[in-house]
This record gives sequence, structure tokens and C-alpha cells, in this order.
Amino acid sequence: MSNHYQRTMSLAGIDFSGYSIDDLRALVRKILERKIHGISFSPYVEGQGPGTQIGAAQIRERLAFIQPYVNWIRTFSCTEGNELIPAIAAENGLKTMVGVWLDDNREQNEKELANAIEIANAGHAGILAVGNEVLLRGDLSEDELIDYINRAKQAVQGIDVGYVDAYFEFAVHPRVTEACDVVLANCYPFWEGCPAEHSLLYMKEMYRRAVHAANGKKVIISETGWPNVGTPEQGAVPSLENAIKYFINTYQWAEEESIDIFYFSSFDETWKVDAEGDVGAYWGLWDKDGNLKYV
Repeated sequence: MSNHYQRTMSLAGIDFSGYSIDDLRALVRKILERKIHGISFSPYVEGQGPGTQIGAAQIRERLAFIQPYVNWIRTFSCTEGNELIPAIAAENGLKTMVGVWLDDNREQNEKELANAIEIANAGHAGILAVGNEVLLRGDLSEDELIDYINRAKQAVQGIDVGYVDAYFEFAVHPRVTEACDVVLANCYPFWEGCPAEHSLLYMKEMYRRAVHAANGKKVIISETGWPNVGTPEQGAVPSLENAIKYFINTYQWAEEESIDIFYFSSFDETWKVDAEGDVGAYWGLWDKDGNLKYV
């Protein structure tokens, strides 16, 4: 990073006054060329989403876009072809935080967990993330979730096992936090309506609360990001400039504080509109066709 870039970082982020959009794009390129820690990865293309069976060729094609710029990927499921991703990622020098999708379908949960254990025991999981926002959605009880986490821990050796949820859930559910080897906290100032100019300070506070709840365990930010198109969420406005500035501030802070962050997300995904509204389709660093949006 340039000396100017480093010198102007403050608690609230970089002073971007005087920066043109081209200057901002150049900073994004520098960050990506140095490689970010990690990114959320779904291999879907336009017209696909959960429920689509994914093949190895498509996974390789989609991974090729992001491989030069990241060290880790995070997956969300171990079925429907997603179980192929970690081995393919390893072939390309990438580590994987393997996501085990859990919800109220207990039969499907068993398939997810069994495949995740097989992936881990094959040496292709850097971290096992057992469940994603299960408590936030109310899909499982605390006891049920802890059982899945403990079963994963008993079945794999030498791999950290954690659970992904909104940062505040780890304080609300200390027994779940205790069961985890590592705390995987989703931190989204956007979804809590925080204006872009205050978003880094807000994320720092989210992270601080997760660290406090973790009681000495490592905390990884498992998701954060900012959409570039869509309807504002209270004071949080999607725009190209806000998305770029959020990305730059996030990774300058991550570098300064040695925080592991998985950015959300790799590609724009139209299927997410159903659950999240129009902004759901525009969280990617790459568009749906694999073009980098911010450089």
C-alpha cells in the first residue's frame, strides 16, 4: 500500500477525501494482488442456486476466477456437488473452511455431516463450520446444534470445528460458544442500517463483542461485505463507491490487526433476491459472468 494509504487510516477508516474512483479502484487492485485471507464461494452460475447439482468442471471454472486473489475459500454445503469443492480447491493451492449446512431437515443434516467428516478426514478441510445462522433462523435448538458440533469434533482430528452465526448470538448462547474450537462471526453493518461512513467503526464493535463472548478463543469474521446495487437498508446505502470503500477499509484493518476475514461474496447471485430483496444479487467482488467489479 502507498504511504498515503497507510498514513491516513484512522479508527473510522481511511480519509478518502481527494480520492477519485480510479484511485479507489487502484487500491482494490493492490489489496487483491497481495491476496485477501478468504472469500465466501458458491459455484452457481445464472439460473442456478441451492437445489442445483454442481459438477467438478463448473467448480474448476468458477474457482479459476478467484484463485489468484485469495488464500482460503469458505463453502456453505457438503451436498449437491458442493462436497467436491474442497479437494478441487486444494489442487489449486487453496485452503477451505468447509461449511456444513444444517436446518430443520434432520435427514439431510446427516448427509451434510457425514460428507463433511469424510472431507476433513481426507485432509481437505482447514476448518469445519458446522451450521450457518441456524440459531438466528430458529431451525434447531441449542442442544441439537451442540450435538452436531460435538459429533464433528469427535469424528475429526487436528481440525478446528466452529459454528457460524451473527456476532451477537455467541453472547446469547454461551454453551454453543463453549462447544466451538473457533468462533465464526458474521458482521454486517449494512444489514443493521449503519451508514457507510461509520461502517468500519461499527464492524469493529461487532468484532469486539464476539471476541468478548469467545472468552479467549480465536474469532474469525466469517462474513462481511457491502452491496453495490439495491434498496438502502435504513442509513446503509448500496453504491459502487460505498462498496469499494468498505472493502478497502475492511482489509486495511484486517492487515493492521491480523484479523482473518472471509469476504462476502465471490460472485453476484440472482437467486438470493428471493430472501434478501434486490440487494441480495449484488454482494460479489465479481459479477455473475466473472468480471471483477471494483478494479
